Amino acid sequence: MLYFSMSTENLAKKNNPEFILDTDSLEDETSAKNAKLKVDINTLMDRVREEKKKEKKENLLFVGLIASAVLITGAIASF
Repeated sequence: MLYFSMSTENLAKKNNPEFILDTDSLEDETSAKNAKLKVDINTLMDRVREEKKKEKKENLLFVGLIASAVLITGAIASF
């Protein structure tokens, strides 16, 4: 009888998702992790290009604000 109670503990552990005893499920997890680790260089290059465009727009906006502030200040000072 003691053997039956111990065997049900082992069954309960097998059903627990923390205890993975099946090698197929382990292979599925490792292949999923490897698929996530693959990186497409074109995607990275597109992201870099978008960031550069964004920085260029921010710089143009900043220069435009400074130029307009200088022009407005010059116009006010000339009167």
